[in-house]
Formats: sequence, structure tokens, C-alpha cells
Amino acid sequence: MQRAGVSRSLTGLAALLTLALGATACDDAGSSSAPRSEDDPSNAVASAVDPKADIKKGLTIGFVPKQEGSAYFDLAGKGGKKAVTAMGSTFVEKAPDSAADTSGQIAAVEALREQGVDAIVISAQSPDELCPVLKEALADGIKIVTYDSDTRPECRNIFVSQASAQDLGWIEVELIGKQIGYRGEIAVLSASRTAGNQNSWIRYMKDELADGYTGMKLVDIAYGDDDPAKSRAQFQKLVQEHPDLKGVISPTTVGLKAAADYLSGSPYKGRVALTGLGTPNDMRPYVKSGTVEKFALWNPSELGEVAAHAALSLASGKISGKEGQGFWAVGVGWFIPAENGVVTLGEPVVFDAENIDDFDF
Repeated sequence: MQRAGVSRSLTGLAALLTLALGATACDDAGSSSAPRSEDDPSNAVASAVDPKADIKKGLTIGFVPKQEGSAYFDLAGKGGKKAVTAMGSTFVEKAPDSAADTSGQIAAVEALREQGVDAIVISAQSPDELCPVLKEALADGIKIVTYDSDTRPECRNIFVSQASAQDLGWIEVELIGKQIGYRGEIAVLSASRTAGNQNSWIRYMKDELADGYTGMKLVDIAYGDDDPAKSRAQFQKLVQEHPDLKGVISPTTVGLKAAADYLSGSPYKGRVALTGLGTPNDMRPYVKSGTVEKFALWNPSELGEVAAHAALSLASGKISGKEGQGFWAVGVGWFIPAENGVVTLGEPVVFDAENIDDFDF
């Protein structure tokens, strides 16, 4: 099912990204925020930009993922480390224990400030709560790149988005809709209540449901805080509390895997469809067992690489994060920030039984 006047294709979406990922191997920030003003901290040194400058060596780039021990953020961190070390600089990482521990992220940023890093790359747990400490870092001359999940635009230089939030909202609704015949009750198993990327995708899911999927009804949104045990329990609660539930979308890699693990051995397998965002390596057994038919994602390692190259270019004075100032991510491609300093990695890949063995991440 497609929205009137919009021509989109799952096959085309997957094919384009399969080619892109083959050749090189959770937020649409700007859509609801006012443009940055010239006196914002993130624009303070725009006049010093020299696009012909070389990437400096000996820089220190600090990564702050949403949580420690996440397979998704481990992959993104590996991509970031690969990019930073290849360019002759030092990669450091500080991660909170929980994806719901914003105070842990604040402490990580403060520690990196004390360490004197040149740039901080962070997946923000909250778009608002991190802003004060990030603005302090900007005032110190530290460059700020957000990836995966954004802050307010004035609190960083560049946001590297995994994909358009609107595309992600649409593709999740389309994937579950096709499996349930575009009719019936559905639910969402999200990460934390404050996760900006998740909340943005869910808003677009609601828009899609209201616009072109009127036979489907969103009856509940549960939050697993990207904790496997809590996500599993929340999924179990959803299927038990909603006896007419036809499908669940989990736009988080931790939540999708936890839900699939419960579903695979439960009486709900074959009765409740499940899709979301996951890594091929996590989801392979569930796709091959028929528990999950299709799911989507981008390449987390490439996301980390692009974010690292953005940080290196910022810290080298090649760009400031302003719209139109492009940078080269070695091995990935050329990226040009759009309004509010947003860079988009690309469209997501759709994985299923036919192509999942073509990917290893």
C-alpha cells in the first residue's frame, strides 16, 4: 500500500542500498527545529574554515554511544575507530551502562572535556538534557557531532542521520502492513521514552497510519529501554494484553532481537507478525526459522565512519557544519550537510531470507 501521490518501492529501496553497501563493504533533526543563528556556539568559528586544509594528525576524537555492550553501537564504534586511526589520530570511547542513563552520558562528555579531546561524537539519549554540557564543550572549542540520535541543532555542529526519519517511519509501517494484509491492531516496542530518534520515527509512523493505512490501528507503545530482559518482558506484555494484536514494530536493534527471541518459542509465533530495525547477524536465526519475515537497517559501521570523518574535518578546520560545506569520508563517499547541519547516510536496506546471508554485521 502506498500513500496517494507518493511512489515508493520496497524492492527499489532494498536494491539501491544493497548495491551501496556491497560497494563499500534510531531522527530527522532539522524538521521541527528553527535554523541555527549565526551567533550559536556551533557556528562560532565558521569564518576560520579552510576547505583546502589537510586533515590534521594527532587529534583525539571521543565517542559516546547510548550504552555500553550494545552490538549496534559496538559496530558503530568500530567504524569510528577505523576511520580515526586510519587518519593518524586517537580514538577514545566512554559509554554509560544504560540507554536510559542520560546522567551517564553527561558525565562521559564532562570527562572528555577534562581530557581535552578535539571532538566528541555522541548518540544523544535526550535531545534537550545533553544540551547544556555540549554547549560548554562547544565554548571550549571542542567540535560536536551527533550520530544515530540528535540533540537540538544549536548544541552540535553536525548530525549524521542514519536515514530520513520519514522514510524509516514509512518503511516500518509498510513492512508490517504487508504481512498483516494492511488490516488489524499493531503496537510498537521502542527504546526509551526520551530517545529522540525513536520518537521521531514513531511520529512519522503515526502520520503514515493516518494518511494511507486506515485499516491498521496503533493500540500501544511499550518501552524496553534497550535492555534485553525488559524489552522481552514488554513484548510479552503487549501480546498478552492485546489478544487481537496482529503485528509489532520494534525500531531498535535490542528490542527487535529480544522480541524475536520470545516470539520464536511462544504460541504467538505465526499469529503475531514482527518487524523493526535489526542487524543481520542478530536476526539471521529468527529469519531462517520463520519468526521474522523482513526487517530493515543501515550499516552501523559506516554510520560510525561517517560521523568520525565529520569530526575530523571539523577539528581540522575544513568545515564548520554549515549547510553546503562538504566532507569526504574515506571508503564511504562525499557528504554535504543540509539545513541545520544534517547529513544523511542513505536509505535503509530491507533484509529477508533471500538476502540476509549476503551481509555480515
